Amino acid sequence: MTSNGVAGRTYVVTGSASGIGAATAALLRERGAKVIGCDLNAENDTDIQADLSTPDGRQALVDQVTGRGPVDAVLAVAGGGKTGLLETNYFGTVATLEGLRPLLARSEAPRAVVVSSTSSLAPADERVVQACLDGDEAAAVSYVLAEPSIGGPTGAYGIAKRALNRWVRRVAPTPEWAGAGIALNAVAPGVVDTPAASWIFASEEIRTAVEASSPQPFGGFPGRPEWVGELICWLACADNRFVTGQVIFADGGAETALVGDLHWR
Repeated sequence: MTSNGVAGRTYVVTGSASGIGAATAALLRERGAKVIGCDLNAENDTDIQADLSTPDGRQALVDQVTGRGPVDAVLAVAGGGKTGLLETNYFGTVATLEGLRPLLARSEAPRAVVVSSTSSLAPADERVVQACLDGDEAAAVSYVLAEPSIGGPTGAYGIAKRALNRWVRRVAPTPEWAGAGIALNAVAPGVVDTPAASWIFASEEIRTAVEASSPQPFGGFPGRPEWVGELICWLACADNRFVTGQVIFADGGAETALVGDLHWR
């Protein structure tokens, strides 16, 4: 990545107070970018505090960012959490990107990146995924509330990320995105050492079970936030002139180990 691809550009980073969001924001600042940090928590250089699990919080974020003038890239990293999983990880992310798309389109090299997860590979209830893609938040949430175990061990989190992958694939090549020069991609991390993943390391038993179910043969277990941040930075920089609509797994080889060559058969 050249410094010219980042320096002088303005980036909006949601989830900027910790984990991958904080690591990405730090990398961008080191390379000369202006970062507008957005988070639920007002800490670690957070510029805008907003709750993306609610419609009012999403609108507040869009309004505040819009009031700060032009932006060159939006990095929708915010997610995780123990509650509001569908609301934050899918509906909050999509609302952020759609709400800021007109602002992005004014940039000479607009870019957008969303953070997904290897949890998107888990079996998912298609009713919930489809409700997300239809924009029916009430229906999606009601399905999950009626059956808390829906979607297997990753629950609503994995479903939200699967729906997000499909949303990126659907909208990235459209006139509103690619046609406006906006590259839109998703990065799907494996298990990374972040506060949101701390429950995995709470006991050796849980850690061993998770590592066995999602092996990361390259780089080790867990990964580092800055490793994922490097990929996000490149996808969102001006040097990315030809990559859009991709769901890129930054997971130490977990997706390859789990899926193999399925997509190419």
